[in-house]
Amino acid sequence: MPDKKAVLFLIPVTLGETPVSRVLPEYNAGVISGIKHFIVENIRSARRFLKASVPSIDIDTLTFYELNEHTDPKTIGGYLDPITKKGMDMGVISEAGCPAVADPGALVVEMAHKKNVRVVPLSGPSSMIMAVMASGFNGQSFAFNGYLPVKPGERSAKIRQLEGRAWKENQTQLFIEAPYRNLKMLETLVSVCRKDTRLCIAAGITCQEEYIHTHSIEEWKKISEPPINKVPAIFLLYHS
Repeated sequence: MPDKKAVLFLIPVTLGETPVSRVLPEYNAGVISGIKHFIVENIRSARRFLKASVPSIDIDTLTFYELNEHTDPKTIGGYLDPITKKGMDMGVISEAGCPAVADPGALVVEMAHKKNVRVVPLSGPSSMIMAVMASGFNGQSFAFNGYLPVKPGERSAKIRQLEGRAWKENQTQLFIEAPYRNLKMLETLVSVCRKDTRLCIAAGITCQEEYIHTHSIEEWKKISEPPINKVPAIFLLYHS
């Protein structure tokens, strides 16, 4: 019979080229050392992260199951077999930050609960939470909205909707953009939003290129181009 105490660990990773020791507790490395099966968004980057976390780890003895936007959900039914059939702990690793948050890892976590598998989230950096922390906006009521529409008209309408919620509901609104379109997003925001709405841009969090600034839309119009091109960023809207 498999060990009923086997666990699915959700293992955060760094948000960029940041030393593991800066943002992840030593406890995580101990957990990683005891796991042989990992469900990962990208095998290559997961192997690199594991080696950085536990230099002595023997990568060739590990088994990886890939889970990303290209994975057919119908194929992941057996991903948890090492836990349910062999009683072996498993780990879930995302590309950046916390797994299962704006991440396909949520699918396997959902499956784990259906199979009555214990799920344990480990401590680590979350760009969304850290952005809220650093923004100066409402940290008691906030919403993450993922990517906004690409088409200009639809995007502008969505921004106005989120801005309206920030003002009417006193709720911080978070969203993201493909890093190479960050400056285009800023251009759209300053042209669509009311001048007294406040915008925070939190880019490169925990990394060398970290840039976190909050200004009114009117102030952003007067600021020189921020260094956020091709840098992962969180955009936050809130009222004045």
